Amino acid sequence: MRRALILWGGWDGHQPKEVAEIFKNVLERENFEVEVSDTLEAFADGEKLKELDLIVPVWTMGRIEQAWVNNVSEAVQAGVGLAGCHGGMCDSFRENVDWQFMTGGQWVAHPGNDGVEYTVNVKAGSSPLTDGIEDFEVKSEQYYLHVDPAVEVLATTRFPVVPGPHSLNKAVDMPVAWTKRWGVGRVYYNSLGHQANIVDMPVVTELMRRGFLWCADGKKAAAGTQGAGAYTGMADNQL
Repeated sequence: MRRALILWGGWDGHQPKEVAEIFKNVLERENFEVEVSDTLEAFADGEKLKELDLIVPVWTMGRIEQAWVNNVSEAVQAGVGLAGCHGGMCDSFRENVDWQFMTGGQWVAHPGNDGVEYTVNVKAGSSPLTDGIEDFEVKSEQYYLHVDPAVEVLATTRFPVVPGPHSLNKAVDMPVAWTKRWGVGRVYYNSLGHQANIVDMPVVTELMRRGFLWCADGKKAAAGTQGAGAYTGMADNQL
């Protein structure tokens, strides 16, 4: 049975406990053994982290011990998957550039704040993780991020939608979902998920489910064996 750790906490406005419960239910339906923790000390045991298949951070803002970031980084480099959404993964520890390098991006703004209506444009054929998923509308925060150019972009959204100091720049397509590699580990991020009702949208839940499964299969794929679950057996150059 695959093993996952969900870590929730930080800023309460993102409803981390409720989002963690949604993710727990998704993973248990996929036959994961799931540990849920509300303390960053869950990252203190590096050897235990390396025994996992998947780490799911749901932690916005705050500070973290550098040693604990190093533990997560080493586990992912060794093949443990890392997957998360919104500020729970890419606005977790603003002072820690090592975390940002590993995850692939950092939130910097959400022009218009909550309640902006915008389109998520799925990049057709970019990955099996988006097969059969069409563009969709969402009313939420629209995340503007500083993004690692090494990521493989799965979906984007067009800026600007609302006025702001960025509006006189040319229109840009900001990544919404991406994958990347960290060592032999697989990383997945989705900027949707301001609150639990957004994560609970069927299309968002499905995107997260696929990301979880892909990331969790990274350890077996790196070892040269076929992992369990969806999207196994894909060549590295497919993502």
